[in-house]
Amino acid sequence: MRRSEFTELAEHVFGPALASTYTRDLVLEAAGGMTAEQALERGVAVRAVWTALCDAMDVPESRRWEIPDAQRRR
Repeated sequence: MRRSEFTELAEHVFGPALASTYTRDLVLEAAGGMTAEQALERGVAVRAVWTALCDAMDVPESRRWEIPDAQRRR
């Protein structure tokens, strides 16, 4: 998973404003007590950070990994 995919999925799942807020401000215990942004900057695997964020926000598995083609950025 690339960081651009992380951003695209986060914006799809949470909406652009909340995605930005959650990645910047929400401390994720599963990511070592860092925010998603901090964890990514420190080299934590993108997929692990995405999973930690989804777990913290109770995002169901069915919504975590796929963006319908019609909603993808071009």
